Amino acid sequence: MALRLPPGPEGAPLVGAFPEFRRDQLAFLLRMAREYGDITYTRLAHLRIYQLNHPDYIQEVLVTQAANFPKSKLDSSIFNRLFGQGLIGINGEFHREQRKLMQPAFHSKRIEAYAQIMAHYSQQVLDSWADGQTLNIHEAMNTLTLLIVSRALYDVDLSASTNGLGDTVHDLNEMGNGFFRQGFLTPPWLPIPFNARLNRTIRAIDDVLLPIIEERRRTSEDRGDLLSMLLLAQDEETGGAMTDQQVRDEVITLFVAGHETTSNALTWTWYLLAQHPEVEAKLHDEVDRVLGGRMPTLDDMPNLPYTDYVLKEAMRLYPPAWILNGRQASADAEIGGYTIPKGATVWVSPYVMHRDPRYFDAPEAFRPERWADGLEKRLPRYAYFPFGGGPRICIGNSFALMEARLILAGLAGHYRLSLVPGQSVAVEPLITLRPRDALMMRLARRSPARVTAGQPSQVQT
Repeated sequence: MALRLPPGPEGAPLVGAFPEFRRDQLAFLLRMAREYGDITYTRLAHLRIYQLNHPDYIQEVLVTQAANFPKSKLDSSIFNRLFGQGLIGINGEFHREQRKLMQPAFHSKRIEAYAQIMAHYSQQVLDSWADGQTLNIHEAMNTLTLLIVSRALYDVDLSASTNGLGDTVHDLNEMGNGFFRQGFLTPPWLPIPFNARLNRTIRAIDDVLLPIIEERRRTSEDRGDLLSMLLLAQDEETGGAMTDQQVRDEVITLFVAGHETTSNALTWTWYLLAQHPEVEAKLHDEVDRVLGGRMPTLDDMPNLPYTDYVLKEAMRLYPPAWILNGRQASADAEIGGYTIPKGATVWVSPYVMHRDPRYFDAPEAFRPERWADGLEKRLPRYAYFPFGGGPRICIGNSFALMEARLILAGLAGHYRLSLVPGQSVAVEPLITLRPRDALMMRLARRSPARVTAGQPSQVQT
């Protein structure tokens, strides 16, 4: 008996809908949801894709039937090729064990201790900015978040290396997306320029991170950061510890993933604020009233609700993880009245769900106020999920949110950012959602309209 398939485009012989998908991935995903409904089917060459566009179905895959939907073989292979056997690309018991070992590093109390580091490097950025200066805001946010993650998680200052490392991470992102677009991995032993470039890129990151790991292993020094915890962590039941290779793979995974998502979220936030002066004015009013020109602290966060709304709305429109890494059915599963057969790939896209008019009025509009009346609590759980969900939810989501709030409030208290006229801004959906080209903005120094009591904070690191 033939399998009953959900609706979707017929596509062309052999290639299916792959040409359309390759031309514009975001538009393709949106079209699938809007034209074909809550569960759709398409074929991209040899890949059978079921796209889920309803919160209940997404919850089935990410939570209820999560064990039956591990990371797809293609996705795991790509991430393992890029980062090694890090948390983002592994499955099953190995994933559970690694996550258990790493979770204490992201405990709320430990994350709170990172707030001073975030404020310290934000102040460094302010000290380097000047009135009237023009800069690539994406590059600036990339550098800032790279410094923060390297200090907070590995207790090193990479100030002298950030520009080169930022380019290297971008290259790694770009090459990984090339694998996803073509739907298969190029054999690593093949003597082609692409493989040589990929190997050089990975070596460039290793050249920075491996000496740090080796030195810390040699001294056995516990600095209270993530790297120390990885090196010292032991499984409570077996007493086993991570090998040097496992530590390296987790370090490089979190190093890349730990700054790229936040820098992209902040970049799109500045972009949206520059186009909505009324929102920008409300943000400035809040940070002026609460901070009065000083850098924010963790204690200020409850008093900056509008700052939080602005970030929530920016991540609704431009979720850094625009599509969750493909899940692959390990056995036949029933979802939405259809059988998803063993081996089929399931796609879930925050970018699509965050633009669903059933859950968001005027979904293409930038309206931070929509979050002010408890919208998030009223929404179905998987109508808004910028950090994923279930047992694979982003392990650093609390870190990233606190970082973005502190940076946005701290910098907005001193500068307005406007778009340089004449540039075309396009979205590039790589592994994360980023601007395709440089995003040039002009800085205008501003003074707080209302100053609260207290002096600018002095942060020690």
